[in-house]
Amino acid sequence: MNKHRIKLRDFEIGGDKLTILAGPCAIESQEILNETAQGLKEITRDLDINFVFKSSFDKANRSSLTSFRGPGLEKGLEMLQNVKEKYDLPIVTDIHEPAQAQKVAQVADIIQIPAFLCRQTDLLVAAGQTNKIINIKKGQFLSPEQMKSLIKKVEDSGNQNIMVTDRGTSFGYNNLVVDFRGIPIMKEFGYPVVFDATHSVQLPGANGTSSGGDRRFVPTLAKSAMASGADVLFFEIHPEPNKALCDGDNMIALKDAKELFDICNKIFKLVRGLD
Repeated sequence: MNKHRIKLRDFEIGGDKLTILAGPCAIESQEILNETAQGLKEITRDLDINFVFKSSFDKANRSSLTSFRGPGLEKGLEMLQNVKEKYDLPIVTDIHEPAQAQKVAQVADIIQIPAFLCRQTDLLVAAGQTNKIINIKKGQFLSPEQMKSLIKKVEDSGNQNIMVTDRGTSFGYNNLVVDFRGIPIMKEFGYPVVFDATHSVQLPGANGTSSGGDRRFVPTLAKSAMASGADVLFFEIHPEPNKALCDGDNMIALKDAKELFDICNKIFKLVRGLD
């Protein structure tokens, strides 16, 4: 049982219904955003799952200067606002600098702290001071126990609308592994725990000038996270992952989302003894 259930619109995150954060890795075009948002809204409505649309206006930690990053802050927020209004969906997106927090808070319902930046005090404080929901992604270099101090930074900024995300831990070169003990450990902090099933299959820098990944393992990890008690699942989803401009190897295809969401929802309910 989570001490803190987070109210978002007409649903609770961390309650008795699965929440999914999902969408394309980076904003490529309004058309791709719209196609993905419409498809995911229909899927989650049919399965009675809480849904928050995700995409990034800037992927600032790319492997190369020539890597695709997205449209940037102003244009990206405009495109996310279009999705929010057209499909009546809440939005989650990342920030990379403290100065972005207030601007992003005008559009996003959840502000996400990237894993590589999770220890940046000024970034956490700026995000916390927006009073939006803050999703802190666990750095690949941190233990689950170390997330407690990052939570406190946001709490001390006057905000208890917090989620924490596991997205794998560095294991040797160009590889991540998931230790599912981290989910119950982080649940002890009293906040909803998210599992990022697509970044957890990433192979950082494995392609030299870009990261690789292996989406075959996304369903296995997602189902395992549900069995371990995670409250929320995070997926990067694209109509055609093999043509995606960013993290295509990790993303799952929109056409495959409903089957995966359905089985994850069934495990979520089973673990909690829900009908």
